[in-house]
Amino acid sequence: MQPKTCIIICGPTAIGKTAVAIDVATHFNTAIISADSRQCYRELNIGVARPSPEELHKVKHYFIASHSIHQNITAAHFERYALEKVNDIFKQKQVAVMVGGTGLYIKAFCQGLDAVPAIPEKIRATLQQEYEEKGLAWLTAALQEKDPFYASEGEMKNPQRMLRALEVMVHTGVSIKQLQKGNREKRDFNIVQVCLQLPREILYQKINRRVDAMMEQGLVNEVKSLYAYRHLNALQTVGYSELFDFLDGKISLLHAVQLIKQHTRNYAKRQDTWFKKQPGMLFSNPDVKSVIDMLKT
Repeated sequence: MQPKTCIIICGPTAIGKTAVAIDVATHFNTAIISADSRQCYRELNIGVARPSPEELHKVKHYFIASHSIHQNITAAHFERYALEKVNDIFKQKQVAVMVGGTGLYIKAFCQGLDAVPAIPEKIRATLQQEYEEKGLAWLTAALQEKDPFYASEGEMKNPQRMLRALEVMVHTGVSIKQLQKGNREKRDFNIVQVCLQLPREILYQKINRRVDAMMEQGLVNEVKSLYAYRHLNALQTVGYSELFDFLDGKISLLHAVQLIKQHTRNYAKRQDTWFKKQPGMLFSNPDVKSVIDMLKT
């Protein structure tokens, strides 16, 4: 590898990224920057599979429990934060490690972000209210009518991204897809991306076991403690949304757990599809020896 290299370990949820990244960071005697859009919130622990205290003690981690759910952290925030931290690491080390499954954050770090204008709060609030009242079917239909380009090419199973696309179209009259930059930001360090992979049936078994373990560790109590903040963006996520519905009496606990497993599997599939589309990606099984051998070539 060239001097000043950031090794990015990515892939779907529950595949074993944390363990591999810690071993890789230990091998290179360096620190880790997390690229997880939920593990950065200090109030979230069990439901986001935050690394254990023992794991955090082994290797210095950045962007773990570093912010509050009351802060609105975006990919732009992460890009600035991660670039600052990686440069801090490079002052002492030749190699840094990044690990996570939030594809947009990793893309922002590697390539920079697309320039999208600020959306007036009135437009944002109006569309958010309509979505809350009318649901996903309305949001899907609205995008298909107003922005068929995004409806055919964008993430149509991600309400937050869909709302963002609709906001941009309503405000600018231009599809968010058309506002994307064609050129990539040039970083002054080398980047190697390694996506971890497993056969889908094995990954789904790991996901199911992880959800069961989260329940045993006390996820319901964690969600109860956050109930007053359920409206915050940080809590609109798998593992919390379903248990909020349980606490509201809308579904049984058994059904909530089944939905968490199902929605996590769906998310893992979307992550896998995203990473497979990224240029220059290397692929490996979740074994540190395989990853390090690949990095040597």
